[in-house]
Amino acid sequence: MKITAADVIVTSPSRNFVTLKITTDEGITGLGDATLNGRELAVATYLKEHLVPLLLNRDPHRIEDTWQFLYRSSYWRRGPVTMAAIAAVDMALWDIKGKVAGLPVYQLLGGASRHGLRTYGHASGRDLPELFDSIREHLEEGYKSIRVQTSVPGIKSLYGVAAQAQATGERYDYEPAGRGDLPTEEDWDTRAYLRHVPTVFEAVRNEFGPEIPLLHDGHHRMTPIQAAKLGKSLEPYDLYWLEDCTPAENQDALRLVRQHTTTPLAIGEVFNTVYDFQTLIREQLIDYVRAASTHFGGISPLKKVMDFAAQYQIRSGFHGPTDVSPVGLAAQSHVGLAIHNFGIQEYMEHSDATNSVFEQSLTFADGYLHPGDKPGLGVELNEEAAAAYEYQRAYLPYNRLADGTIHDW
Repeated sequence: MKITAADVIVTSPSRNFVTLKITTDEGITGLGDATLNGRELAVATYLKEHLVPLLLNRDPHRIEDTWQFLYRSSYWRRGPVTMAAIAAVDMALWDIKGKVAGLPVYQLLGGASRHGLRTYGHASGRDLPELFDSIREHLEEGYKSIRVQTSVPGIKSLYGVAAQAQATGERYDYEPAGRGDLPTEEDWDTRAYLRHVPTVFEAVRNEFGPEIPLLHDGHHRMTPIQAAKLGKSLEPYDLYWLEDCTPAENQDALRLVRQHTTTPLAIGEVFNTVYDFQTLIREQLIDYVRAASTHFGGISPLKKVMDFAAQYQIRSGFHGPTDVSPVGLAAQSHVGLAIHNFGIQEYMEHSDATNSVFEQSLTFADGYLHPGDKPGLGVELNEEAAAAYEYQRAYLPYNRLADGTIHDW
């Protein structure tokens, strides 16, 4: 069997997606997700101009060899553009292998370790009543675990608050990348945030009790000592995890956070290779791996990093909002179903428009995801529907402090 074509499809149903479709001489196709939020065309170009010519006439069954070839032969390794492109190839080849075998990908990874993937949903509000209503909505939808994000007095625009106004009309946490020629500027005040967030979790626990696992995303905006302070102040409310408490380029920072709090830590959605996790896992500085198959090089390295993490009792918490396409979500769902050290899967339902483009076997019921039992990944691309949604330029926002200094968003 040989690869005879590799096509890059860019479509924008509610948001921009980049999909790679590989076709073999036997007519079998495989899909891969190469979406990089706010930089989609950079990956699409990398695929078209650099990787696709290297794929033609290769054996699609040689997944590991192809992965290593694309990673090592580039010389300039790592980085989100390169790794998202390699991820798309890797997923598409696993999709093909599953279809040839007549098995879902999770069976090729060792079979199911559980009946479904426990998920968490995104609840948010501009005030406590709105937040409580959002939590109740998610519980009614079947979610067993809830991420809590909230507005902060004195901050006009804040990551993750769904009701926050957007020019596109979409929910803010559904698609924070605003369509337009320039990114949106938002404001930030760390001290106000640190004062307010513990009071929100106290109120949520008083309203909903101690049983619901609660999560919170700090979104990289704190210094190490600020992150340590927040983790300690949230200890009475028994969080499932505190996510991205500080920018993790400085991995030593997590040592300081660990010294001051027992709140579990999750990190890694912006990581691209196992090397980004190497110190954090080996020194047990985190509790959950937040990597996404789409930005991490695909299924192959995601499985490897979780095997590494298993030695240290560290579990998965794969990145899963809507900037991972249904193809990428399916890919990491197959990994999550197969590995022993699965923790929890972030899950936001895609829009009806997106689901008309990506036809899926994935199901969500009673708070659990399952990738389905169709051969391969279980996702097919409706190319006619995809063609109806043209790419639209979009940028993620950025933050400034009160004095005008650019800050982490």
